[in-house]
Amino acid sequence: MTAFCETGWAKINLALHVRGRRADGYHEIETLFAFVDGGDTIAAEFADTDSLTIDGEFAEGLSAGGDNLVMQALLLLRARYGADRVPPLAVTLTKALPVAAGIGGGSADAAAMARLVRTQFLPELGNATLARVVSPLGADIAACVASETCLGVGVGEELSAVPELRLGGTPVLLVNPRLPVATGPVFAAWDGIDRGPLFSDPAGRAQLFGARNDLQRPAIAQCPAIADILLELGALRPWLARMSGSGATCFALFDAVAERDAAATLLTARHPGWWTMAGALR
Repeated sequence: MTAFCETGWAKINLALHVRGRRADGYHEIETLFAFVDGGDTIAAEFADTDSLTIDGEFAEGLSAGGDNLVMQALLLLRARYGADRVPPLAVTLTKALPVAAGIGGGSADAAAMARLVRTQFLPELGNATLARVVSPLGADIAACVASETCLGVGVGEELSAVPELRLGGTPVLLVNPRLPVATGPVFAAWDGIDRGPLFSDPAGRAQLFGARNDLQRPAIAQCPAIADILLELGALRPWLARMSGSGATCFALFDAVAERDAAATLLTARHPGWWTMAGALR
């Protein structure tokens, strides 16, 4: 039987400014999302009942039950549009991305499931409608549905396009120490200081140099290996190196594929225990 396939593209935060803590426990942020041309894979085929199988390098310890965001995305779409339009599916999630890593993870996979269902059964849905249906699954789910460079404000769910940046195709290297970092404790450890807004009208990549990730310091306090990665990446002369999300994954952007590949080879030799992924921005 032919399987339908979709990719949960790795998400990175090129910048993440935390502006304040809300009464509901969430934080007001301003962030620049970008996506890499690699990630987890979702495959699905018709079945009598729903099921989820998880394989791949980072499958261990993940729940394949109804609490998995992939299955929750499927159930939300079926609840909204009916079982006659969204039939039972046997789903396989291949986990190529580390878990609790600051690169989208469960949200990217849930968004991939939503896009797969749309492609096969609900082609009339636009990104905004699709994101609204699965919005209970996470603040960054809307960005992951779109999977393209965009500005996010609020808790990250209010998006606007940034075509001026023209970052598509930029060589990127992701590095993770294979240590999970939970998002909640990192946000809780933020010092509460508003260090100013992210640019509202990006004119080019030069503006990224003055941006920052306000979660980098509290994340390093919980996972010191992040500082080691950033030090190593900085020595490889990318035009930008920063932590993504709440960590522990860091990224480096290069001007040339050869520079990125040389950096990946060197890092792998120096730190064989680190996870790396070479790709390009979508």
